[in-house]
Amino acid sequence: MSQSTTTAPPEPGAPAPAPAKAASPLGNGLKQRHLSMIALGGVIGAGLFVGSGAGIAAAGPSIVLAYAASGLLVMFVMRMLGEMSAANPASGSFSVHAERAVGPWAGFTAGWMFWTLLVVGVAIEAIGAAHILAGWFPGTPSWMWVLVLMVVFTVANLGAVARFGEFEFWFAALKIGAIALFLGLGVLAVLGLLPGTSSPGAGNLLHDGGFLPNGVDGLLVGLLASVVAYGGLETVTIAAAESEDPVKGVAKAVKTTMWRIAIVYVGSMLVIVTLLPWNDPAVTEHGPYAATLDHLGIPAAGQIMNVVILIALLSAMNANIYGSSRMAYSLVARGQGPKALGKVSGGVPRRAVLASAGFGFVTVLLSYWYPDTLFAWLLNMVGGVILIVWGFIAVSQFVLRRRLEREAPQKLVVKMWGFPYLTWVALAGVAGVLVLMALGEDTRTQVVFTGGLTAALAATGYAMQRRAARG
Repeated sequence: MSQSTTTAPPEPGAPAPAPAKAASPLGNGLKQRHLSMIALGGVIGAGLFVGSGAGIAAAGPSIVLAYAASGLLVMFVMRMLGEMSAANPASGSFSVHAERAVGPWAGFTAGWMFWTLLVVGVAIEAIGAAHILAGWFPGTPSWMWVLVLMVVFTVANLGAVARFGEFEFWFAALKIGAIALFLGLGVLAVLGLLPGTSSPGAGNLLHDGGFLPNGVDGLLVGLLASVVAYGGLETVTIAAAESEDPVKGVAKAVKTTMWRIAIVYVGSMLVIVTLLPWNDPAVTEHGPYAATLDHLGIPAAGQIMNVVILIALLSAMNANIYGSSRMAYSLVARGQGPKALGKVSGGVPRRAVLASAGFGFVTVLLSYWYPDTLFAWLLNMVGGVILIVWGFIAVSQFVLRRRLEREAPQKLVVKMWGFPYLTWVALAGVAGVLVLMALGEDTRTQVVFTGGLTAALAATGYAMQRRAARG
């Protein structure tokens, strides 16, 4: 779809007509099982398997509280996003909602910020996966594996959307299976029912400094680490627009994901800090999951976790290429990007796929050529993007909920709990985390760079909006 074939978006405050699914040139090959797995698998990434170690080292056993608090915030955000996406499914998801609620500049800002986050993410995941594969095949260069992976997942996303759905379905199934096995073994060990182990009781939770060994400061560091690990859920609302029944699909996926987040994240952290001393060097050196499996005497625990981490990285690569291409397509279709990327063939925006994957590959090259300058700059620039996006989601839901209650209450298939109070709580939570990042020495740079990106995109989007209004 090109810019010339799309209708102008409604002005903020105007009635919001529902987009007709039948009119979309995109495919609709995703099934409910795909959406459910995308929603659940999207939160299980390398950030959980490896990155959580730094959070445990900082917060100690109180990491459980950190993940519970940030998990509650994510539940609120996804509930709000689910409400809007079930009412008006769109491949641009929160970008479309922000445009309808606040104005074209808001949709432009949220959409291109998220696109930048995803394509930089592709580079990070490709580099991590290549490092694992190069270790398994000594003598092979990492760049070769990056090239192979980029080609494989670009080709996968150039095909029908059902192919992306199948990739993500099986990736998610393997990750969920690994987590389920880990939790099962962990619970048995905590209870003293696993052969060769005895129950640790509450010793590791209360000794070595107690539940809050580094005080509130340590808890806050753990909170920041946990927020980053929750990224990825938003993709399901983008994918829902290409499903057989978008309204039913996104409603069910969002509803069933809520309690599973608690089990996967909070449950895992509780098992780990119960079985292992929080200050065990292996937690950060080998990752908390591998360290726990080693502690339980599971053979080849390190290699098992390498396989799981590789699957998580490949899944994230696949999802990020998909999500970035659909976000780019949606922006272009609304006149907020290069018209050349708007062409759809076979139900797939192939030019948007190639552009998104291509930019991701360029980012990989930057990581090799300028690891301490340009690539570090990119990493800092996207450090707080997800929080800005969550802020747009909260503001959009507040505005659109009022509008839907007046004009189309029958569309409220999914409702945000405790509206408007919990919407305000979520917005305050997002602002609070950004303030904490600004106060922290290690995260302040990310806030500055992300703020600069937000301001630049907002100014560009507002200028485009003014120019369009003048005709």
